[in-house]
Amino acid sequence: METFIQRNFNAYLKTTGELSTWIAIASFAIGTAFFVSYKSGIESEEIFFFGFLFVCLAALVNLLVLANLLILLLTERDHREYFAIKILIVLANIPVTAFYFKLL
Repeated sequence: METFIQRNFNAYLKTTGELSTWIAIASFAIGTAFFVSYKSGIESEEIFFFGFLFVCLAALVNLLVLANLLILLLTERDHREYFAIKILIVLANIPVTAFYFKLL
């Protein structure tokens, strides 16, 4: 029988994985929106500035999420595959960002 702490911890693990996926998807979507609006002919300095500021902030948030997922990957042996997949989802934004910077 599961104790209250075990149930809450399992809920924490599930929520952490779901939240990391949503953060990665939101970072990709918002960053892509900034890139598309900048490259679609507007090319204003404000869009570039806010886009660059967003990329820096998103990198920091994704780095914190990645650190949390790495800790969980190392400590939760029963859920390693789950957290490895979540780590790959978060890391998938790196080549996309590099590609966008190359196109600028």
